[in-house]
Amino acid sequence: MTPTPPAPKTSAAMPLRLVERFRHLLAELSKFGVVGGAAYVVDLVVFNLLLSPVGTLSASAISTVVAATGAFVGNRYWTWRDRERSSLTREYSLYFLFNLIGLGITLAVVWLSHDVLGSVWPEVFHTRLADNVAKMLFGTGIASVFRFWAYRRFVFSGAVVGEPARVQAG
Repeated sequence: MTPTPPAPKTSAAMPLRLVERFRHLLAELSKFGVVGGAAYVVDLVVFNLLLSPVGTLSASAISTVVAATGAFVGNRYWTWRDRERSSLTREYSLYFLFNLIGLGITLAVVWLSHDVLGSVWPEVFHTRLADNVAKMLFGTGIASVFRFWAYRRFVFSGAVVGEPARVQAG
């Protein structure tokens, strides 16, 4: 007697299996998005309040630091609250380092838009709209992808409390 082969897996069940497999990651990504959304609003408001008085790059740097500090609290105590903790000094130091790198990414995008492209097309790239699109859409978007990866991999990298340790993909 030969064993019956398993029933073929339907393509309709595949998205459900993927959601189940990545449920914890999706929850983290959702929380990171909410914290990031709040930080984005703070960043946008502070950037625009400071844009005229201090200039594009300084306004960008200051607004990013203010928003990132608030985001650290949200990420540490909500997004990755279920992770084992290391020292606050270690976590904030790494967080600050990765935010500096993220700030560098954002400033590079703003510089490329405002100064490099603006030297060719000043009527387009020397506007408040262009500065906001460069910083708040492209710069922040690219930096956010980097930050999520870095925070999850290095800052809040402890095992989930109550679950067996798992190997982290690199």
